[in-house]
Amino acid sequence: MSGVAVITGASAGIGAELARVFARHGHSVVLVARREQKLQELAAEIAATGRVAPVVLSLDLTRPDAASRLAAALTLRALEPEYIVNNAGHGLVGHAATLDRDEQLAMIDLNVRTLTDLSLAFVEALARRRGGILNVASVAGFLPGPRSAVYYASKAYVLSLSEALHDELKGRGVRVTCVCPGPVATEFQARAGLPDDEAAWPLAVPAARVAELGYRGLMAGRRLVIPGVVNRVVAFMPRIAPRAILLRSLDRRQSRRLLKAARPK
Repeated sequence: MSGVAVITGASAGIGAELARVFARHGHSVVLVARREQKLQELAAEIAATGRVAPVVLSLDLTRPDAASRLAAALTLRALEPEYIVNNAGHGLVGHAATLDRDEQLAMIDLNVRTLTDLSLAFVEALARRRGGILNVASVAGFLPGPRSAVYYASKAYVLSLSEALHDELKGRGVRVTCVCPGPVATEFQARAGLPDDEAAWPLAVPAARVAELGYRGLMAGRRLVIPGVVNRVVAFMPRIAPRAILLRSLDRRQSRRLLKAARPK
């Protein structure tokens, strides 16, 4: 069995940048997402740099059997994970009571259930190879999230789980790192219903930089990586600011985002 870095949500944004970073540092990469054409294009780009051509796996990660299907696909190719990178996820903006409930539950399936399943399914292989898990959360995980309640809650779960697994698995030689970016200019904004210039503000850190810092943090065995000074300040705010003030402030900001998204282009 050959060891590989499995990267979910690799078809665009931070996931694609993580694939480039892992490949650049000499890892064999497995790209996982639904959009096979996008994955094939990224695999060809990486192979053209002289790196090992990535394996492409087109999988629907919202399926309950996603982890077992991934495991079977890797076994068929005589591969096993050395690193699991849980980047796949999406968000929705709006009042939870009025957003489509099935879409919100599907978001929980991807952001929470699938991430948990993949974080636990390959621990034996990760321990054998002294590898690790990189979970992509968000600064949203530190905050209450009116008008994006389920998304913020899902990222709080990712943060909590990752920090606990960091402690539980370090004795087995498995590194677990949680990277918490702020707004990043990716396809995430469009899917969440936000304007495409959403990340053009002081908290924005480029996706390539987020990926590089996340990778370095994982290799160094860090528990938590928050790219950007302003994002680190935001993550610290809940410790000193009254919860009610945070809720009002975030509610106003989300309202402005929705109004901007609703304006005619």
